[in-house]
Amino acid sequence: MKSIQAVFNIAEICARHGITDVILSPGSRSAPLTLAFARHPAYRGRLRVVPDERAAAFIGLGVAQATRRPVVLVCTSGTAGLNYAPAVAEAFFQQIPLLVLTADRPPEWIDQLDGQTIRQRDLYGAHAKGTFDFPADTSHADAKWHGERIINEAINLTQTFPAGPVQVNVPLREPFYPKPGEEMGYEAGVKIIHDDHSNTILPPAEILDLRRQLREAGRVLVVAGQQAENPTLTAALYEFAEARRVPVVADTIANLGDVPAVRRQDIFLAGLSKEQKADLRPDLLITFGQSLISKALKLFLREAAPAQHWHLQPAGEVADTFRSLTRIVRVQPAVFFQQLAVFDTKDYNRNVTLKAVLKTDDGNGSGGSNPPFSATGEAGSIPSGPTEPTLTWQQADATAAQFLGSFFAAKNQPFNEFVAMRQALAALPDGAALHLANSMAVRYANILGLPAGRQIDVFANRGTSGIDGCNSTAVGAALAQPTRPVVLLTGDVAFFYDRNAFWHNYPTPNLRVVLFNNHGGGIFRLIDGPRQQPELDEFFETTQALTAENLCRDFKLRYLPVASFDELAAALPVFFASAGAAVLEIFTDSKTNAAFFEEYRTAVKQAFS
Repeated sequence: MKSIQAVFNIAEICARHGITDVILSPGSRSAPLTLAFARHPAYRGRLRVVPDERAAAFIGLGVAQATRRPVVLVCTSGTAGLNYAPAVAEAFFQQIPLLVLTADRPPEWIDQLDGQTIRQRDLYGAHAKGTFDFPADTSHADAKWHGERIINEAINLTQTFPAGPVQVNVPLREPFYPKPGEEMGYEAGVKIIHDDHSNTILPPAEILDLRRQLREAGRVLVVAGQQAENPTLTAALYEFAEARRVPVVADTIANLGDVPAVRRQDIFLAGLSKEQKADLRPDLLITFGQSLISKALKLFLREAAPAQHWHLQPAGEVADTFRSLTRIVRVQPAVFFQQLAVFDTKDYNRNVTLKAVLKTDDGNGSGGSNPPFSATGEAGSIPSGPTEPTLTWQQADATAAQFLGSFFAAKNQPFNEFVAMRQALAALPDGAALHLANSMAVRYANILGLPAGRQIDVFANRGTSGIDGCNSTAVGAALAQPTRPVVLLTGDVAFFYDRNAFWHNYPTPNLRVVLFNNHGGGIFRLIDGPRQQPELDEFFETTQALTAENLCRDFKLRYLPVASFDELAAALPVFFASAGAAVLEIFTDSKTNAAFFEEYRTAVKQAFS
């Protein structure tokens, strides 16, 4: 059919750009797009059908997180595209590449009371990186060229830093389907436009200026926001922090691996006095990455008001999260730390890495005696930092670690979700992709931290921090990386809100869901404000009586319920070792959880007083 040849070519262009994953939801208006991908050889076994568009979009988000490549979403016209909106917003703020293809009525039939028709142009507004309108009529050669150009531009835009979702609205006229026996092919001569993203480095003059300011700054603090695991970055940051004796603070979702970072800030910042916090105040704050989980850290940095705040980001808008932003350094963070790790000396080659400076090697591997340089160019000593304060970030972190161990070592603890979360984290398999649902799961994990040496990558939908797609994102990760353990830690409200994540026909034997069921929105008993209100039970916590047993039966998931420490200890090894997707449901009491967490908060204040 000549009328839909241009639509079939969309699949060919996507394949030529290396896009391997497509998530579609069934519909009539989107039939030409569905057939285009379903019949393309590149998408055999890679095209997945998810009926619920909200779940489909978050599954696509999870696939894109895991593969770090764009994923195509395909839906029919009308409200189908609106159901993509939560995942599109999450992808926008988390900088995840999604190509969103929304089928539509042709323009003359918009606002004419036709079925499944809404105003789809620019459907996601400010929450998409861009939006394009595919030509409704591609019979003319110019229109065909225009359509191919649009798809190329949209694909490239999803990946240009900062990555994100891009909508292409595709108006389609009937007939939607080829006639019986009619063959539809893919044109070999479709237009392909590649965008080679440059690896920008800092110019020499800026390097010298940044080094000078680093030397003169006084107390320097590096804070890492949410980001994907990046070995190049962590290696460069490790060298920078060690060379310049700068503390690095990181939430669990920063994925800094073995970098010796301060990670227990949620604990000690809740207990330190105003005077103790003053010792931690930085003169220069250097940040990179996206959002933070730790509210305590955000509030501390806003109150600290450092004289300088540099944020490292190669392109795009930059948020002034801590109200102190003074400089945007337009470079990849890994490049910044590589180029700024070396000591600024008059006779030192600025292109040599810190590793070469500190390595005592005479060139033949036998070792030598070349000493590192000081900030003044004198050999034999590492540059000294500012005068040490009474309390350092590292000291506070060590005290918090000691406190945490002693607090949980106490006997006769009631069965509660905080301790259960600690035990679940300790049992995580090596190399797992850990997904943390929003509300308390991600907060507990940030307080407790991860077991060392397990090579665990952490994912959480902290772009918008919603509960609406936590299951689906983890399912997408399990589909994308079928040989890797994918573990979701979630509460009951987030879990049941997104139950359609499991409504599809694709096996996820590597998926493990640890469900903390306190039969309501237990977080509202733990945070100030709602927990003091008489309406807490009815209007905030919203008690529910659901369990996951029937859901697991419906979707053929192994089901393990536990309600005590002994049951949990026995179930965890079986849960992670046995084959097949499974749900471990941990039943706790919301009031007991709240009381135990209040004991924890009181103990924190006493430990740091």
